[in-house]
Amino acid sequence: MFKKHACYLSICLLVAPLVATADELPVGAVPVISASPLQQALAQLPSVCPSLAPHIDAAAQSRLQAFYQQQGDVPLWSADDRRQALNTQLLMLADDGLDPTHYSLPAADATANVLCSDIDVSRQYLQALQDLHYGRLQQSRFEPLWHSQPPTRDPNTEVLAFAASGLQNMAQAFDQARPSADLYRSLRNAYATVRLQPLPHWDPVATGPLLRPGMEDPRVPELAQRLYRGGYLAKAPTGNGKQYRDELVKAVKAFQLSHSLQADGVIGAGTVAELNISPAMRRDQLRINLERFRWLAQDLEPEGVLVNVAAAQLSVYQSGIPVWQTRLQVGRAERQTPLLKSRITRLTLNPTWTIPPTIMREDKLPAIRLNPEYLRQQNLQVLDPEGRPLAPEQIDWARPGNILLRQDAGPRNPLGKIVMRFPNPYSVYLHDTPSQPLFTKGPRAFSSGCVRVEQPLLLRDLLVTPAERTRTDELLATGVTHEFRLATPVPVLLGYWTVEVDRQGGLVYAPDIYGRDPVLMKAMGAVL
Repeated sequence: MFKKHACYLSICLLVAPLVATADELPVGAVPVISASPLQQALAQLPSVCPSLAPHIDAAAQSRLQAFYQQQGDVPLWSADDRRQALNTQLLMLADDGLDPTHYSLPAADATANVLCSDIDVSRQYLQALQDLHYGRLQQSRFEPLWHSQPPTRDPNTEVLAFAASGLQNMAQAFDQARPSADLYRSLRNAYATVRLQPLPHWDPVATGPLLRPGMEDPRVPELAQRLYRGGYLAKAPTGNGKQYRDELVKAVKAFQLSHSLQADGVIGAGTVAELNISPAMRRDQLRINLERFRWLAQDLEPEGVLVNVAAAQLSVYQSGIPVWQTRLQVGRAERQTPLLKSRITRLTLNPTWTIPPTIMREDKLPAIRLNPEYLRQQNLQVLDPEGRPLAPEQIDWARPGNILLRQDAGPRNPLGKIVMRFPNPYSVYLHDTPSQPLFTKGPRAFSSGCVRVEQPLLLRDLLVTPAERTRTDELLATGVTHEFRLATPVPVLLGYWTVEVDRQGGLVYAPDIYGRDPVLMKAMGAVL
């Protein structure tokens, strides 16, 4: 007890020159109320807590000041049971894919500076809640997501609210900070199980020519071993038969389905690449996608459209539950579909297609230069910037200048019958497509950035009222282009993640079509 009082005294003596007494004030001056020892220590961290100061930036310092002020400016961690409860929750962060050693608490040392030790525990407490709720990494640095309306929630206010409740019930505070979305909770449960299990081992499958059901191939025995070790074959393979058929084909199809590939049993480069991803990397995929879901949780709404760009999958949510899904085609690696949050505000029925600048420059102009009949074959009009028709033969196609290319509505129009539009700076939207056979493929990165929808009219039905559905059907039947504004805009969120848990509790992976997983793995650190 004497050492604790001596510690408080040393802090007060250190900051005493900054505090004037009432006797020293000029006549008529208002006395200044002295700050508490804790606030004084926070204000003078480099001199009071020199070893701690480098770990606390201005934002963290401000949050600590607000936290202690909220709690009456008294030390908070002198009780062993509260400190132990915090330590228990920090260890449980491993199940969230966060490294508990990032939040190590200072040793309980009777000779330590009491205030500095208390501040250090609070620092780790607030940081853990922040990372658990919002993510350890800044999404804007790795996978930026554009918002049509800036987020209104204040992170500091939310973290301080979690922290205040935690002083009464630590487990409850961490559970409140943990994202509640089923996407997150189900993947957390899966990761918590996987991370404690020994990693399986399998040898990579050799590359080779396309392998179809019924063919022979020397890789068949190693393929069978790989699928058995991965849980796709019920019995261990025996013998060295090279015939690819029956149960092995069924196992390959199951593997392809659970990895968002075309489940046709044909083994090509894409299937081999997914088969050869190591168990350690698969486990780490779960970990980094927990981080993605922490980011995503800030933008999820109970009602709306959620797109997973990596899996080329769209879900419609009602009351926080996915009620409908459909397949998509998304942007190629060189023309990636952007991540964004917006609201679907209108539908374009029987749309024309004004070709975007990138597609015109990189695709259409080279085709026109090679084939003068291309414009006629593709039913493309040449327009000036005001939309007035121009004669194609009068254009210098080597230097066409400021022109537009537009395709009329019709069965060959790449936008199909309907477009769902939402404000964004990338000129992307959801739309119908005549390229229906591509929906059976996997992965489905075929577009120039926009999102092609397999069943756009069924999606339309879920976005509109019955009266709006009737009216849009009438307008579609005319074959004429119409803009139709929705009475109630619908939230739309385009995210990117490469694994989730399906309704049966199984893990479903998606190919990392944009090569983003390794970057996040490196940033999150080594596999736990």
